[in-house]
Amino acid sequence: MDIPSKYDPQRAESRWYDYWMQHDFFSSKPDGREPYTIVIPPPNVTGVLHMGHMLNNTLQDVLIRKARLEGKNACWVPGMDHASIATEAKVVAKLKEEGISKSDISREEFLRHAWEWTDKYGGVILEQLKKLGCSCDWSRTKFTMDDDMSASVIKVFIDLFNKGLIYRGHRMVNWDPEAKTTLSDEEVIYEERQGLLYYLEYEVVEEDGKTPPLGGGGLVIATTRPETILGDTAICINPNDERYQHLRGKKAIVPINNRVIPIIEDDYVDVEFGTGCLKVTPAHDENDKTLGEKHNLEIIDIFNEDATLNSYGMHYEGKDRFVVRKEIIKELEAKGHLVKTEQYANKVGTSERTKAVIEPRLSDQWFLKMEGLAKPALEAVMKSGEVKLYPKKFENTYRHWMENIRDWNISRQLWWGQQIPAYYYGDGQDDFVVAENIEEALKLAQKKTQNPELTTQNLKQDPDVLDTWFSSWLWPISVFGGILEPDNPEVKYYYPTNDLVTGPDILFFWVARMIVAGYEFRGERPFENVYLTGLVRDKQRRKMSKSLGNSPDALKLIEEFGADGVRVGLLLSSAAGNDLLFDEALCQQGKNFANKIWNAFRLVKSWQVADIAQSEASKIGLDWYSTRFNQVLTEIEDHFSKYRISDALMTIYKLVWDDFCSWLLEIIKPAYQQPIDRKTWNAVIQLFEKNLKLLHPFMPFLTEEVWQHIAERKPENALCVADWPKGEEFDANLVSTFDFAAEVISGIRTIRKEKNIPHKDVLELKKLDVEDLGSTMDAIITKLGNISAIATVDKAVDGALSFRVKSNEYFIPISGAIDVEAEIQKINEELKYTRGFLQSVQKKLSNERFVNNAPEKVVELERKKAADAEAKIETLEKSLASFE
Repeated sequence: MDIPSKYDPQRAESRWYDYWMQHDFFSSKPDGREPYTIVIPPPNVTGVLHMGHMLNNTLQDVLIRKARLEGKNACWVPGMDHASIATEAKVVAKLKEEGISKSDISREEFLRHAWEWTDKYGGVILEQLKKLGCSCDWSRTKFTMDDDMSASVIKVFIDLFNKGLIYRGHRMVNWDPEAKTTLSDEEVIYEERQGLLYYLEYEVVEEDGKTPPLGGGGLVIATTRPETILGDTAICINPNDERYQHLRGKKAIVPINNRVIPIIEDDYVDVEFGTGCLKVTPAHDENDKTLGEKHNLEIIDIFNEDATLNSYGMHYEGKDRFVVRKEIIKELEAKGHLVKTEQYANKVGTSERTKAVIEPRLSDQWFLKMEGLAKPALEAVMKSGEVKLYPKKFENTYRHWMENIRDWNISRQLWWGQQIPAYYYGDGQDDFVVAENIEEALKLAQKKTQNPELTTQNLKQDPDVLDTWFSSWLWPISVFGGILEPDNPEVKYYYPTNDLVTGPDILFFWVARMIVAGYEFRGERPFENVYLTGLVRDKQRRKMSKSLGNSPDALKLIEEFGADGVRVGLLLSSAAGNDLLFDEALCQQGKNFANKIWNAFRLVKSWQVADIAQSEASKIGLDWYSTRFNQVLTEIEDHFSKYRISDALMTIYKLVWDDFCSWLLEIIKPAYQQPIDRKTWNAVIQLFEKNLKLLHPFMPFLTEEVWQHIAERKPENALCVADWPKGEEFDANLVSTFDFAAEVISGIRTIRKEKNIPHKDVLELKKLDVEDLGSTMDAIITKLGNISAIATVDKAVDGALSFRVKSNEYFIPISGAIDVEAEIQKINEELKYTRGFLQSVQKKLSNERFVNNAPEKVVELERKKAADAEAKIETLEKSLASFE
C-alpha cells in the first residue's frame, strides 16, 4: 500500500468507519466474555452536535474502545430522547408556518405531524456522532417513544400507582406559559434580575364604612408584581407588629377592581420586608396559597395558560402580564395609589427549555412520592459506595438534593409523549382508573363502580403526557427490555452497566433518578461509575450557546482539523468535573500530533533495511524505550482507574512525542544514505504498533490508517479489535539512567547552539564522574551528541566549555571547535553593553527623589534589573577568563 506524503483525515475517516461498520466490529451479543456496557445519555431528537456532545461522546468512545481492546464484550447503546417540550415546540412552529394552529386539529393529527417531523429531522445527531468516530452498536439504537420503550413507561406508571406512590393533586406548580405546560422544580432555572419594588396604597374601610382619602390614610404594601393585585383576596399583617394594631379586623379595598378584602393576621409576615404588610394572592404564589388555605381565603386565578390576563383582569383582559405591569403602574399612579418605587434585585424562575419566566399556577397534576424511593439511591452513593461519582466533589451536591427531595410532578400538558394511562368515568376527584389500555380500564371501572353497563364510550383518557425524564430514568433498564421482560438474557448479561458519562447539570434530572429506578425496579444499581464532565466554555469563560454566537460548528471543526485532532484537542484540557476553556488552538495541537505520528511512520518506512549488525546505541535505545513503555503503561492504567482520562492522554502524548519520536527514532536513525539493521527495524515497528494500541481509543482513525499501512491485515486483525498491551515489569533504574544521559545530550546541544558549533563538527567530551554512573549510555551520548570519545578526568579541564548534570561536570575542549577571537570579541561587546545598562539603573536608584516618590513596585523592578545585570556581568567575566 502506497504511503501518501500527508495524512488526509477526511479520506481516512470515511474509509475506516465504513470498514468497521462493514465488519460489524461495534455490535455486541451476550457471550462468555466479561461485558462492558455504556448507555449513551440520549440527546434530544431535536438536537444537533455541539461541543458538549463532542466532549461527552469522545470520552465514552475512549472508554468503550479501550474495553474492546481489552477483550471485553463492549456494548455501547445509542439512542435519542423524545424531548416533549422542545419537540412539541418545533412541531407547533412548523404547523404555524403552514397556517395550522394546534388548537384547530385533533391529537391524532398533531401526533401524525410530530412523527413526520421526527422521521425527517430526528436522528441527525446520531449520524453526526459517526463523524466523530463513535463506536456505538447502532443496531441497538433506541428512541424513548419506541413501542417497547413506551410500554415500559406505562407499566412502571401503573406499578407505582398500584403501590400508592403516584397520586393526583391540586397543587401550585411551575407553569411555563410559552410551552403551556407544568415543569418540575428541577426544570426551573433561577436567575438574579434587577427589577423594581412598587409601594402601593390600599384604602382601608373604617368601622363606619367610610374610606379615608389616599395619601396617608390607607395601608401600603410593597410588591414586585403589581399586575397580580387583581387577584388579591386578603392583606396580611403580623399580629406582633405594633404599627398595624389599628387595622385588626378591618377590611381593605383592592385598587382598580375595588374588591373588598379582609385584613388577616399571621406571624408568617416578615415585619422587616417592605412595609410589613403583605398582599395575599393565593392563586399566584406558593406561600400565599398556604396562607389562603389556613385562613379560608378565596382563590382567584387572573391568568390564562399563556400568561395573558383573563376576565378577572378587567380592561387588561387578553394582554400579556409584562405589558400589563407597565400599564397598571401608570393607572395606579394616576389614581394616587403608587407611593414610590425602589430598585430591587430578586431571583426569577425561568424555564430550562423555553427560557420563559415561570408563573406559579394552581393545577391538577400527577405526582410521584419520592422520599421513600430516594433512600436506597442516597445510600448507594453516600454510604455503601456501590455507585461512585467522579470527581467526588459532586457527592455533597447529590446528598443535598436527595435529602431534600420533593415529590416529582410527572405530568405535562402536552401531546407529544406517553399519554398518562388514567381513564375517567365521572366528574368526581376519584372517578378514574389506571390501566394499560382502555379495555383493561373498562374492566376496572365496571368493577369499581359496580356498573356493568359502562362502555368505553363512558371513559375518557387523561390528556396529559408524562414528563420526558419519566422515560429516560428507565433508560439503562428499558434499552435491554428489562421492564417488560425482567428475566430476559440481555438485561441479565448487560445490566448493571459499567460507566455513565454525563454532565453535572443533569446529576439530579437524570443520574439520581436512574439510580432510584435501578433499585426500585431491579433491586440493584444501574451503573457502577459516573464520570461527570465539565462544561465547555469559551476563552472568556462564557458557557457556549447559540445566543452568544460563541459555539463553533462541530462538523466544521472536524472538517478542518480531523476528528482525531478535535478529539485530542478536547480531551487534553478536560479533567473530570472541570470546565473546559475551548480554543481552536487545542484542535490544531491535536492535528499537529496526528501529523507528527504520520511523519514518524513515514520516516521509519523510508529506511532501507539490511542484514547488518545492530549498533550498541540502537540496542540500548530499544531496551530503554521498552522499559519506559511499560512504566508509562502502569501510569496510564492508574489514570484510567481514577477516570483521569485527560491525564491518560497527556501521558501517552508525551510518551509518543518526546520518548518515541524525539529520542528513540533519533537513537536508531541510520546515518545518511545508510541502511538500518533488520533487528532494530523489526523491533521499532513492534513498538510503533504498541504505541498505536495505546493511542487508538483517543485517535481511532489515524491509528487504524497507520496500522493498516504497516502490514496487510485480515479484518480480524484490524486495530479496532486488536489486543490492549499487557503490562510487564520495568527497570526504573534504566529509565533514570537514560534521563541522566538525556540531560547530558541536552547540555552538549545547548553549548553547540550558544557557540554556533554545527552538529556536523565532531566534539570531544570529558566528564568529572562524581556519581560514577558508568558508561551504560555512552553509546547514545556519543551518537546524539556527535562525540568522538568520552573520557573520565579527575579534575576540571582548563580552557574548556563546561556544563553540569546533577553533581557531574562535563567539559568540551574548545580547541578547533570555535573561533576563539570572535567569541572573545562577542563577550567583550556584551560586557560593555551590560555594564553601561547597570550604570544607568544604579544612577536612577541613587536618585532619592525617584526612590521616595515612585511606586514601590517600580522601584523593586529597577532593583531587580540591577541584580540581574550584576549576575550577568559575573557570568560573562568567568567566560572571558576561561580563554586566558
